[in-house]
Amino acid sequence: MIIGLVTAVAASACYGTGSVLQAVGSRKSAQREAAKASTTGTTQHGGPSLSSTAKAAVTWEFMVGTVLDFVGFALGALAARMLPLFLSQTVISANLIVTALLSIKMLGIRLNRKEWMSIGVVCSALVLLATAAGHEGSGEAARSTHWWLLVITVVLMGGGWIAVHFLGSRAAILAGLLSGLGFGAIGVGVRILDGVDPFNLTELLSDPAFYAIFIAGSVGMYLHTVALQIGSVNGATAALVVGETVLPGIIGVMWLGDASRDGLAWMAILGFLLAVAGAVAVAWFGEPDAHAGAPAAEQEPAPTAVG
Repeated sequence: MIIGLVTAVAASACYGTGSVLQAVGSRKSAQREAAKASTTGTTQHGGPSLSSTAKAAVTWEFMVGTVLDFVGFALGALAARMLPLFLSQTVISANLIVTALLSIKMLGIRLNRKEWMSIGVVCSALVLLATAAGHEGSGEAARSTHWWLLVITVVLMGGGWIAVHFLGSRAAILAGLLSGLGFGAIGVGVRILDGVDPFNLTELLSDPAFYAIFIAGSVGMYLHTVALQIGSVNGATAALVVGETVLPGIIGVMWLGDASRDGLAWMAILGFLLAVAGAVAVAWFGEPDAHAGAPAAEQEPAPTAVG
């Protein structure tokens, strides 16, 4: 349990730091496009184009952030196999706190009193969850569950891709939420994935959950990048937190055998609800980022140094 918690906390730190670095890279790229008066940076609906997103992805800040995301993914996958999903996903989702704190320094964002209170609620909820968490389930699931995970992942990620195209600049929170659902699907997929222990490459590649993980990870990363380009970094991350926490937690309890300690189910439920409510509150009470959505002439210079 302790090793799993430490692993999940490390994954959370990597994800949180990565999100802020990616936001810095996205903002810089958007400012360059605006300075050049580029007409290829946005779609007809006001959202970032694929070329704009690709340019954001090759800034050094974004690439470092992406490396941290991959490290966080590996640590998170390990934590998902060592802890109940409602605990591992919630601890990992505490990257919202890391994101909020680092954004003060690196993005010049000021947190208001309600945001600080909301972050405090999330921290308290994590303590409750860690106290109440019992054993993790076996991860064994019917083959149909693997196929359902793939189908649902394709529908959600495909729908997200289309929604971002048509909603444009209004899609920030939706993109964050759907990217979170994609990352949540990764947590479920890792838990039920065949061919891992013991390792069997043929079995691994024939498992639909393996392809669900790949699709959820790649499209989820794209949607998260879009959310960072067009919306508040804290709001997008909060929406991501809800997506990657709620469904995996419910699935883990209902179908994968995750459980709380005897007599502490109420504490686990309370901690879970408080964690989600706190994350939503950060998005609700958060002020728009100074760099998001402002005309190029009015924007302050993007941060050029880390730390």
